[in-house]
Amino acid sequence: MDFLNVNIPIKNKPVLDETFVPLGLFFKHFNENATKKVVIAVERSNGLIGRYDTKIFGTEDMKEADCYYIDRLVKMLLWAKGGFKVYVCGDETVGKYISETYSYEGARKFDVKFMERVYESKFEVIVDTLENAPVAKEAAKAIGRHTNGCRIGFDAGGSDRKVSAVIDGECVYSEEVVWFPKTNSDPDYHYAGIVEAFKTAASKMPRVDGIGISSAGIYIDNKTMVASLFIQVPDDVFDAKVKDIYTRAAKEIGDIPVEVVNDGDVTALAGAIGLGDNAVLGIAMGTSEAVGYVDGEGNITGWLNELAFAPVDGQPEAMEDEWSGDIGCGVKYFSQDSVIKLAPRAGITLTGNSPAEKLKEVQELMKNDDERAIKVYKSIGVYLGHSLALYSMFYDIRHILMLGRVMSGKGGDIILEEASRVLTEEYPEIKFRPETPDEKTRRVGQSVAAASLPEIK
Repeated sequence: MDFLNVNIPIKNKPVLDETFVPLGLFFKHFNENATKKVVIAVERSNGLIGRYDTKIFGTEDMKEADCYYIDRLVKMLLWAKGGFKVYVCGDETVGKYISETYSYEGARKFDVKFMERVYESKFEVIVDTLENAPVAKEAAKAIGRHTNGCRIGFDAGGSDRKVSAVIDGECVYSEEVVWFPKTNSDPDYHYAGIVEAFKTAASKMPRVDGIGISSAGIYIDNKTMVASLFIQVPDDVFDAKVKDIYTRAAKEIGDIPVEVVNDGDVTALAGAIGLGDNAVLGIAMGTSEAVGYVDGEGNITGWLNELAFAPVDGQPEAMEDEWSGDIGCGVKYFSQDSVIKLAPRAGITLTGNSPAEKLKEVQELMKNDDERAIKVYKSIGVYLGHSLALYSMFYDIRHILMLGRVMSGKGGDIILEEASRVLTEEYPEIKFRPETPDEKTRRVGQSVAAASLPEIK
């Protein structure tokens, strides 16, 4: 894949990862030089279609580059927007390549099976002419920002669960409880914890008019499709006890409106409320890379926004994601995995048993301005700057909000500084810069935003 390094001027490379090939720059450079029009589209539930007009070279000598580019583009579209049907229109050669790659036997079989599970439909690749390319069809949903009445806001995290009682937009009670959803295979454990949280919040208010739930995972029509919180629950039990776990738990409180939304989208909604503006992409760097988006009208798009599995690095020796089997994906660049990956390269010997403990070791070094730790965070900042430029090709962005454990302390400040510098020097056309939420949004914004999800009539 020599084409990745040919004529791509990269001014900024991570000091601890000199062979990093930012897909943001590769995509930008590729589109500046390619001339043959093609259309890639992904279709998800209810006939909704995300369309992306682009170009390839379409020549025999650039066949490998064309196929690589379209593969990375399809992967990005699937994990950003979601879909079980991919359209490749305008070139049979790359269309055939995508058909073979995104199949049960192909390199992207994980993506195929994952999307089939999410959308409960058979995955399909359709190769067609440019003239028959599907038209984009989106249906963003106005959600949240409702403050009337007595509401419960519940946030289900991987290590703790948070619940708040909110009356007319004001948080009157909030608590955090440690739990272990990712290591428990009995869904009754999860159900009991959820119900307990609901009942605790309900006891702090005269009544409950609605429940809003922010939860890691993919949710369609309030149903749990895929969620790491329930990763240990057997598949045969999942459908019976997990798909409707939140709506069943809500019935313990009463027959009231319920809304379940991915936690990343709720984070973005909280940020939009705090900023008083829209077109917000929120990125939480913790156990994984959690992403949410509120569009320019303040709506939730219904996209997957699972950018942890979207590619950001083109180097052939990029770190592999153990779950998907692909390389160069966001989870290894914007989570504690990135800190753990880079620390040994900086000369730091990590002794902790868990990823969280290893992250704390580097954070402790950063408190004392350790030069090795500084290199780790500077490298992540360079990763981020290039990748935000890539994300901006798929999202209309006015604000980037950065959250999560990796962003805490001095290290987070360095990440923001480096990412902003990379955007200024490499992508001068981009106006936004990454920022962190204000203290109020950090403290109660998530719970209030979650509580505001259901509409009470």
